[in-house]
Order: sequence, then C-alpha cells, then structure tokens
Amino acid sequence: MIRVTTSVLMMFCLLMAAGAAAAAEDPSGGYVQQVANGQIDWQKGYVTAVGIGAPPANPVNMAQARAMAERAATVVARRNLLEVVKGVQIDSATLVENYMVTNDVVVSQVNGFIQSSQILDTAYMSDGSVEVTVGLSLRGELTAVILPPTVTFATPSPAPSTPAAPAVPAPSAPAVPPSAAPAPATPPPAPETPAAAPSIPAPATPAPAPEAVAWTGLLVDASGLQARPAMSPKILDENGQEVYGSIVVDRDYAINQGIVGYAKDKDKAVANPRIADKPFLVKAVKAEGKNRCDLVIPNDQANALRAMAKSLNFLEKCRVMILVD
Repeated sequence: MIRVTTSVLMMFCLLMAAGAAAAAEDPSGGYVQQVANGQIDWQKGYVTAVGIGAPPANPVNMAQARAMAERAATVVARRNLLEVVKGVQIDSATLVENYMVTNDVVVSQVNGFIQSSQILDTAYMSDGSVEVTVGLSLRGELTAVILPPTVTFATPSPAPSTPAAPAVPAPSAPAVPPSAAPAPATPPPAPETPAAAPSIPAPATPAPAPEAVAWTGLLVDASGLQARPAMSPKILDENGQEVYGSIVVDRDYAINQGIVGYAKDKDKAVANPRIADKPFLVKAVKAEGKNRCDLVIPNDQANALRAMAKSLNFLEKCRVMILVD
C-alpha cells in the first residue's frame, strides 16, 4: 500500500511540475525554438545557452571547488551559446555559420559578443557541479554584424518639405503715349435680352467615401505550413514577387527590432505592441525556400499591402509578426 501511495504521489508531483513548466515556457505566446544546449526566443530576439562545470578532483576547500566549477560552467555555456548563434537562420538558405566562415572579421566580432554575454542564472548542484545559463540579444549590434552586406535594405524616404512659392510680380500696364492713344470706338448695340432659362436644380452633394482603415501592423498566419523562423524572411505573392522583406524595411528598424517577430498564440500575437491595436491579418498559403522560411500570400492581399505601403509606414518600421506552429 505504501509503495502504491508513493508512486501515485510521485506521478502527481511530476505531472504538476510538467504542467507548471509548460505554462511557464512562454506566457507571452511567443515562439521559442529549442536547440541543443539552448534556445532562441524569436519574439524577443534573444538566445540563451546552458553549461555545466564540475569541481576539481582535489580542491583545497569548498570555496575553491565551487569557484572553479562555476568558471568551467561559464566557459561551457558560452561555447554552447556560440553554437546556438551559428545555427540561427538568416534567410531561407543561409545560417549565421555560413556567413561566418567567409568573413574573419565577423568571426572575431561575434566571439567578442559571446565572451561578454550576460550570465542569467547560476545553479549549484548537490554533487558540487554548477549549471550556468548565459544569454545574448540577437538584435542591435549583433544583428548589424551578422546580417551580410548582400542583404539590401530600403532607402529611408526623406521627410517631404513644402517649397516656398515663388514671388510673382504684379502685371503693370504698358505706357502709351498720348499721341498714340486710339480714338474711342463706337459702342456696339445692346444685345437683346434672352428669355429666362428654365431653372435647373443643383446636383445633390455626394455622400463622403468611407475612410480607409488605419492598419497598424501585419500579422501573417502561417500555422499548419511547417514554416520555420529566420532573421530575414520574405513574404511573396503567388507570382513569386516580394511583398515584404529587407528591401521594404528601414535597416535601423531591422537591426533594433528585427525584420519580423514570431508567435504561437494568435490572440496574444494580435495584442502584441509590435503590431499595435489594429493589425492587418493575412493567411499564408505556402511556405517556400530551402528551409521553408519564406511565405506566399494570395495576390489580392499582396496587392492590398502594396497599396497600404503608399500611405502607411508600418511595413517600413518592421511592424510585422508571423504566426507559426
């Protein structure tokens, strides 16, 4: 009886712990990609990694053992963090690692960011080992380094300025000498007064056209398409023409916010400040590219987005989220 009770209690505790872990995974509804020894939070643009260090075999004392285990764990965690960053998808065909192998300067800069990554958590185990979690933002300086120069961004449009109207001189009557003044002409006979025309009613004032919706962002629903996240994805129409991507956005916004954000929960994505309070919803019909990072949307919605881009700047400011499984 005791064994049964103990088993039931253990199972109950495990289920409770699993439920709590699932609930705490990402309460914001964002998309967190689990990878070996770490994870990528695609909504926040943040990567983390974990490392474990063991104490030396013959430490002088417990303080030395703990300090050396902690140092070893930090080294392992940062080495794992580098591997996580290398595995980040830049676009549908390129990983960060693919770009790093062609550019030694990038390798040096990325290693510098890794070595200065933040220590987020330190856990001390009963056997003397230590687990360290480190993290690094994908956005900002790191994005500026790992986005290849082949990624072409839109040129920010300058603020329109109203030119000053040129001064128009008042016309002056030409001087006519008195001797050249023509003799006054005989006035023509007065025309006959026409009959009064029938009165025509004034046309009715047309009703004002309904105002266009001031969309504040774009939410692309790619659920069910096995789409994968990337730093620089593209949204295409059914003819393969790009509707949204790096050529549409301002580089500064892309570096500081990321070209897109990713989410798993639609309701929480709609309420996300990135796309504000009135996002334009589009259902993707296909995921394309070597790693299924690019999305295809219907032509009519693609044309609607192009028309919006002429008067609204939410695409240029990267106010775009993608809903994935």
